Amino acid sequence: MMNTARRPERRTELLAAGAACVTVVLWASAFVSIRSAGAAYSPGALALGRLLAGALTLGLICLVRREGLPPRSAWRGIAVSGVLWFGFYMVALNWGEQEVDAGTAALVVNIGPLLIALLGARFLGDRLPPRLLAGMAVSFAGAVTVGLSMSGGGGSSLLGVVLCLLAAVAYAGGVVAQKPALGRASALQVTTFGCLVGAVMCLPFAGQLVADASDAPVTATLNMVYLGVFPTALAFTTWAYALARTTAGRMGATTYAVPSLVVLMSWLALGEVPGVLTLAGGALCPFRPPPSATGTPPPRPGTARETSESRPEGAETPR
Repeated sequence: MMNTARRPERRTELLAAGAACVTVVLWASAFVSIRSAGAAYSPGALALGRLLAGALTLGLICLVRREGLPPRSAWRGIAVSGVLWFGFYMVALNWGEQEVDAGTAALVVNIGPLLIALLGARFLGDRLPPRLLAGMAVSFAGAVTVGLSMSGGGGSSLLGVVLCLLAAVAYAGGVVAQKPALGRASALQVTTFGCLVGAVMCLPFAGQLVADASDAPVTATLNMVYLGVFPTALAFTTWAYALARTTAGRMGATTYAVPSLVVLMSWLALGEVPGVLTLAGGALCPFRPPPSATGTPPPRPGTARETSESRPEGAETPR
């Protein structure tokens, strides 16, 4: 009887894990595509083009699935994540990758999961043990090491590291804002309308997008469309699906695999490999204490440990 009851829960866990894997691979490929397309498109234009392609793809899926508007209670989280994650993050990352290689950008941005843990403790009530704070200090030291290793390449390289750090902050804020919204609206709704908010935010770059597109090679434009359809429309939806079924901190930890994949992809596709000191600093950026130090895992739905205090007000139990 117990095994039978566990089957739906186990299936949900496997689907969430599979969705997270899809997200990690596609987001890793995004760093490489951004680096390639960024040679022909300015940061804001590339962000707008990517978001328009993503919004169009997501809009068509919503029409086919007959998804309506998200409930009013979800709009605050959607709007904040749209501005921070879909808007500011993409512009800052695009700009940063014009100054540093794809692998270095991924290493610095991957300080984001630790920022998610910190913000999750502040705004979502997640636990924040002292050892996790120590891990954040080590991660910050890694980011500083990466910055110092890139400073030898001139001010532009250091600027790229700073921009990637700002992107990490926006990414973390977007995830924490998105989590409560996923208790009130579907993953597809949250992703679609977050993408639309980001696109509206980037509309001031419309003139630059038209000018860049007229001169850009076909490969750069195809890379931009790829970014919109796969790392944005598909990967952000699979991310939201998985995030709705776990905590923000645990979901953020799944992205620790991204930098390794990016270094491999950028080496194969672009011939770029970060220096030894940069890799050493990047190894510290995603530092995380052992699972026992990061707090107990979230309770399973229906257990006595799950209370209204363990999730955002109004959020549904993940299922």
